[in-house]
Amino acid sequence: MPSTIRNLISTLGALSLLFLATGASAAAVTYRIDPAHTYPSFEADHMGGLSRWRGKFNHSSGTITLDKVAGTGTVDVTVDMHSADFGQDALNKSAQGKELFESDKYPTAHYAGKLAGFVDGAPTEVVGRLTLHGITRPLTLKIDSFKCMPHPVFKREVCGADALATFKRDAFGMDAGKDYGFSMDVTLRIQVEAIQAP
Repeated sequence: MPSTIRNLISTLGALSLLFLATGASAAAVTYRIDPAHTYPSFEADHMGGLSRWRGKFNHSSGTITLDKVAGTGTVDVTVDMHSADFGQDALNKSAQGKELFESDKYPTAHYAGKLAGFVDGAPTEVVGRLTLHGITRPLTLKIDSFKCMPHPVFKREVCGADALATFKRDAFGMDAGKDYGFSMDVTLRIQVEAIQAP
């Protein structure tokens, strides 16, 4: 085969790979978390199984990227710890202090990870790391539901998900009640909606 033809084939092959790589990259879409429809919540033990306390965080922000074709994406969420709401004023105030969140010292929690386990273009988990109370540890979120659709008002795509994970709060330096038999298990649930960036 003449060298000119070989060089042409090699060049075309390189251009094809470049086109495929560029096309895959261009398919990634960025979504901004809708704070009016995103409320991370939590469940924790009270008095060693006497009851379950539940609460939520009223303010969070962040971004999600998603490439449905390539089966990749990222999650980056910041939660305002001062916005913790147990539905009881006295407990809300107490939780901000040294016994639990120490929100003045650690005003935010941060979760960053990669979307994974794609099935039919939808992720089934997020493999990431949670920074809480000044400590960072691995945490994988299981995605129970995931859906994207055109937003009827904003006329851009909106994606929503429901995810959960369980972790030990004493692993993040919050062991209030441990000496009284409180379980350190916390279930984190995240309902999230994110709108495609303009």
